[in-house]
Amino acid sequence: MQFRLLGKTGLSVSALGFGAAPLGGPYGQVTQAEATQAVRVALELGINFFDTSPWYQASEEVLGSALSGVPRASYVLCTKLGRYPDTQKPSGHFDFSAARVRQSVDESLRRLRMDRLDIALCHDIEFAEDFNQILEETLPTLRECVAAGKVRFVGVSGLPLAIYPKVLERSSIDVILSYCHTSLNDNSLWDLIPYLDEKSVGVIGASPLAMGLLSDSGPQPWHPAPEALRLACLQALAWCKANGFSLAELAVAWTLQNAPVATTLVGMTSEKQVRQNAATVGAVPDPEAIEAIQTILAPVQRLTWPSGKRE
Repeated sequence: MQFRLLGKTGLSVSALGFGAAPLGGPYGQVTQAEATQAVRVALELGINFFDTSPWYQASEEVLGSALSGVPRASYVLCTKLGRYPDTQKPSGHFDFSAARVRQSVDESLRRLRMDRLDIALCHDIEFAEDFNQILEETLPTLRECVAAGKVRFVGVSGLPLAIYPKVLERSSIDVILSYCHTSLNDNSLWDLIPYLDEKSVGVIGASPLAMGLLSDSGPQPWHPAPEALRLACLQALAWCKANGFSLAELAVAWTLQNAPVATTLVGMTSEKQVRQNAATVGAVPDPEAIEAIQTILAPVQRLTWPSGKRE
């Protein structure tokens, strides 16, 4: 495993991070035994960064149980706040108020069976009803949690890259989590890295498979990608199958080799997935296959989709 420093936090994190969202069951039922085995194998292979959120259904409880008894200093734990499940709203319920921040931190600590969070992120801040609330209420309250010893470092996450300078112009944060912008079809986070480095902000990348667009089974029906992007990714998948390659393995290996981030989160639920993903660390993907895929994806490179409130 390779390790890198996460900005100014001083945390040394594995290049491959364990995305625990699937442990909550959104892509199919995962037993506690399966989850625990996946987490323990990940630790054995050197993966020390684990990411979850209250939004990911039962993920916090399952991950907390899987980590029970593991020496606390052997891993870095990141969770989020502000976005929560809502049976009436597919996009969930958003609440970035001070009271909910304090409550959410305590709830996460209880579900995870921890007395401290390494990182707490404001989850998908582009959905905030009032963006100023993030700057004037949410982040200051998180800093109070830091002072209370419940959280070590704070940051924000979201899809639109414009949210990060918008926060950093008026506030100080330790880390960001950017997803779907460090992949074969969209490397637009690259452009923002010099600015983030200047601000000494640690960068967590996520979803090198672009929420399933680059998976070996193709995107889920609910995927918000434009049709042109979906079709191009399916064409890339067809090329891989015809030529004996795994699109997912190539995509993960390419991101791990090229993305200028401290760690890249990949969702995992089984020992098999953990071992497959860990094997891509340090691996050089077939250059001819990468060239073929990039050629197919060139017309839709950096094509994304809307997320959050319209400015």
